[in-house]
Amino acid sequence: MRASRLLALAALPFLVPRQAVSQSIEELAAQVRAEETAFASTMAERDLASFLSYVSDEAVFFTGRELRGVEAIERGWRAFFAGDDAPFSWEPTDVVVLDSGTLALSSGPVLDPDGNRMGTFNSVWRLEADGRWRVVFDRGCPPCDCPE
Repeated sequence: MRASRLLALAALPFLVPRQAVSQSIEELAAQVRAEETAFASTMAERDLASFLSYVSDEAVFFTGRELRGVEAIERGWRAFFAGDDAPFSWEPTDVVVLDSGTLALSSGPVLDPDGNRMGTFNSVWRLEADGRWRVVFDRGCPPCDCPE
């Protein structure tokens, strides 16, 4: 009995990619876009606990300094959730999923409370063992005036 449990646990990492590739890349990209949109809504709703539910335990966020792990991210982002009004918002404009169906990149504008672009975010999402997409890397940067 114990050996069968160990075998089942050992097989678990292989189940997620198999599940992921059973869906099209377009379907997976739509999932990630929906997750990113819901993730962004936590800022408007002022819900830090919900925000953190989208963050992988081992995530790394870059906010001028490296925040490694969900506890450090909570400490680093708590100030953004203070007060009644969100200091910024974001929305995904680009979502790309690897052919393996297990990693995705989302990016788009970061907007100030008046709707002016103040930066760009880039988030890497991973399909985790429980079947949920979570952010593993996140970095914001000033807006780019790069040619198309």
